[in-house]
Amino acid sequence: MGLNKDESLPQDLNSSGSPEKQSGAFVRFLNIVERLGNLLPHPITLFAIFCMAVIVISGIAGYFELTVTDPRPVGASGRSEDGLIHVVSLMNAEGLRMIVSNLVTNFTGFTPLGTVLVALLGVGIAERSGMLSAAMRLLVMGASKRLVTLTLVFAGIVSNTASELGYVVLIPMAALIFHSLGRHPLAGLAAAFAGVSGGYSANLLLGTVDPLLSGITEAAAQMIDPDYIVGPEVNWYFMFVSTFLITGLGALVTEKIVEPKLGKYDPSEANIDLSNQSMDSVTTLEKKGLKAAGIATLILSVLVALTVVPESGPLRDPETGLVAGSPFLKGIVAFIFICFAIPGLVYGKVVGTMKRDKDVIDAMSNSMSSMGMYIVLVFFASQFVAFFKWTNLGAVLAVSGADALNAIGLTGPLVFVLFIMMCGFINLMLGSASAQWAVTAPIFVPMLMLVGYAPETIQAAYRIGDSVTNLITPMMSYFGLILAVASQYKKNLGIGTLIATMLPYSIVFFIGWTCFFFLWVFVLGFPVGPGAATYYTP
Repeated sequence: MGLNKDESLPQDLNSSGSPEKQSGAFVRFLNIVERLGNLLPHPITLFAIFCMAVIVISGIAGYFELTVTDPRPVGASGRSEDGLIHVVSLMNAEGLRMIVSNLVTNFTGFTPLGTVLVALLGVGIAERSGMLSAAMRLLVMGASKRLVTLTLVFAGIVSNTASELGYVVLIPMAALIFHSLGRHPLAGLAAAFAGVSGGYSANLLLGTVDPLLSGITEAAAQMIDPDYIVGPEVNWYFMFVSTFLITGLGALVTEKIVEPKLGKYDPSEANIDLSNQSMDSVTTLEKKGLKAAGIATLILSVLVALTVVPESGPLRDPETGLVAGSPFLKGIVAFIFICFAIPGLVYGKVVGTMKRDKDVIDAMSNSMSSMGMYIVLVFFASQFVAFFKWTNLGAVLAVSGADALNAIGLTGPLVFVLFIMMCGFINLMLGSASAQWAVTAPIFVPMLMLVGYAPETIQAAYRIGDSVTNLITPMMSYFGLILAVASQYKKNLGIGTLIATMLPYSIVFFIGWTCFFFLWVFVLGFPVGPGAATYYTP
């Protein structure tokens, strides 16, 4: 999920085998961004600094009695009697008591923490059993030569459901597949990288990123509306269809721009012996396991449908009888867990990777052990979000920003173009989806809500900006791994060459995905997810 900055980049990071590319203005700009990004502290340290900054700024603002007019209607929950939003200082005895008393509950009550960990328990079983790797190999290696590019990009997008599977397994495999077909291996690597990283937010299924972002969005939205709920499923419609958009755009860029520019591959450029490279095909036993897992998934889908589709379904809203606001949607994380865990267990039983209960427990334990950094980050991020909410600084900035947008007349859908661009720019230097959204959501979600847009729509726009520049930022935690794989196929390959190769994807994804967002939301008027509103009405 991009929680760490990669520390293993080669020493000759700025040496490119293609000087003319390296000298390009945009690559020089990205090199500056890289250097500036390297000056930033670790995201965990950054959040600790932000917490201290909020305390100090609240003290100064509280001393000068900074206020703004509360835009919420009279009688609304949380609205003060004088109709003003006051900055609350934490630099006093009362603030100290509040911080000390709530330090633990801020952490344990942070919505994304529990939801992400529960979802990963199921994903861990499916991944450790070998089911996800086998399914990925079967999908990619079984594709026809004409459809291999489309399949690689598509596989990269859906691999995001399983955390680092796409980076560790699919991208190296893609380079190997292209070479075996007589095509340039870096074109295959680029196609898979475009799907895995550029299409980070798109997917057919809900994954761990959905509850992670929705929990942060909900906390930010409740600064304006304390009763507002944002579920993990609120962007599913838009992201489902975006999967096919990014697949098509990624394949188009690969075959029409990237591959022709790379030209015919010269095996002498490789740093490895390509004659020894081979791919493990899916065995008969693995196919049997995947078939059994597919049957288990089908049975699960039927059982879940029986609880939701009938009007009297037990997981519909007991008061309204609707799916919107139902226990099914509120408990979607439980279904993510089940729909990965049970098929993964069935697959493991068939192929022999899950023989005992200890194997299942080990799989879940390993998935939790890999989240140590995330848990530490959440501790500090949760304090920052809580401090921001207590002090009302987020509300004050949101109201001030909304007033500024109204003053210049920038309240229409065009505001989302600037918002997506801003998110993409920030992502160049802070390549963690959770860290970036935890910093920006408390300001921009309330601000755009006051302008009239729903949190669900705002989050969907953020996910576009967060995805499209993943391909060209050295701050993305797997960038060093991609560079290492690419350098196996081209001697003296530097960061400039890799960025120049991926830049067309970022440009096309930004233009295409942003235009599609406007078409979907503002022209066709479709919701971005089940029960998701486009506009916010207090």
